[in-house]
Amino acid sequence: MKATDELVTLQVPASAEYVDLVRVTLYGIAAKMGFSYEEIEDMKVAVSEACNNAVLHAYGNLPSGTTAPAPEQAPRMEVRFIKKKDALSIVVKDDGQSFDALAVARQKSPMSGKSIDELHAGGLGLYLMQALMDQVEVHSDTGTEVILTKRLVRSEDTA
Repeated sequence: MKATDELVTLQVPASAEYVDLVRVTLYGIAAKMGFSYEEIEDMKVAVSEACNNAVLHAYGNLPSGTTAPAPEQAPRMEVRFIKKKDALSIVVKDDGQSFDALAVARQKSPMSGKSIDELHAGGLGLYLMQALMDQVEVHSDTGTEVILTKRLVRSEDTA
C-alpha cells in the first residue's frame, strides 16, 4: 500500500447477515471514486462471493450439540477497501480454515460439453470473481485472504 492510498477497514462477524453491510460500504466508496453502476454491481457480486467463502467454508458449521462461541470469540472477517488513484482493491480476510486455491482450481474440470445433470453446485466462486474483477489473488497462509482489484477507467470527457 502506498502512502497516497486511502484505507477503510470493516470488521464484521463471519455471518451471512453482515455481507450486505460490506456491499453497502463498497457501493459508497466505489461511487465516490467514479465507477459506473455496472462496474459497482460486478464488484458487489465478487465481494459477496469472497465473503461467502469466509461465512460458509472458513469456520465450518458448528457440530450439533455445541453452542456458539461468545461474541468476542465469534468468527470474524475483515474487509479492507484500499482506494488507489486508479483502482480499488478489496481484501477479504478470515482466520478460519485455509485452502489451496490453485489445487481446487486444478481439480475442477471444464464445464463445456456437460449436461445440466453433470454439473455440481459450488466451487465456482473463484471463477466468478475472476470474471468480474481485473485481478484476483488468493493467499492461504493463516486463514484465507482474497484480494479483488478493479481498475478505474476514466473516459476523456471526465478526466
